Amino acid sequence: MPRHSRSSLKKRAEEVVRILSRRYPDARCTLDHRNPFELLCATILAAQCTDAKVNTVTPELFRRWPTPEAMAQADIAEVERVVHPLGFFRQKARALVEMSRDIVAIHGGEVPRTMDELIHLRGVGRKTANVLLGTCFTGGGVIVDTHCRRISRRLGLTRETDPDRIERDLMSLLAPEHWSIFGHLMVFHGRAVCDARRPACEACPLLHLCPEGSRRMAAATAVQEVAG
Repeated sequence: MPRHSRSSLKKRAEEVVRILSRRYPDARCTLDHRNPFELLCATILAAQCTDAKVNTVTPELFRRWPTPEAMAQADIAEVERVVHPLGFFRQKARALVEMSRDIVAIHGGEVPRTMDELIHLRGVGRKTANVLLGTCFTGGGVIVDTHCRRISRRLGLTRETDPDRIERDLMSLLAPEHWSIFGHLMVFHGRAVCDARRPACEACPLLHLCPEGSRRMAAATAVQEVAG
């Protein structure tokens, strides 16, 4: 991004937060959980799966293995059977068990509270760590999921495609107190308006801030004029 646009990009990013916070006052993590361990597990399971689908599986998962100690001793095949409906069930089951073993062996059964400690758990990356830190603890950066990646690029807030680089760009534009909520706002807006294939640009409250939306609307108008 050009250096001379940094100030305007910061204003744009904060305006996005202001507008969407009014549009989605209930924006939050939609994975059901009662404690950090449950959220950590649920976030791992949510990879390439909807939160709503994960929420149908986790009650039974946490009934059988409610703590890191219990999950660390679980038979991976049994965990696979419970999480099977979510897809990639073998990888996810192994990640849950191995992550729990790390928590027990390295952290005495307590879910760690720092980015560095979290991303050294097997199966945990920055996105998962940011969900946990922003929801259960203090700190953490911007949660870059598929919605955040798509919408932040459409808004011209980043040109990057790598999630870690997108996160750095967004953290440089947003006030730290907005890092966590920004990711949740992107999810809510992506589901409601800014669809991957058919974004409803004409109904978007961010249209005046969105280069991609402006291009789409201009193209649609040109087509209508030609057809007319």
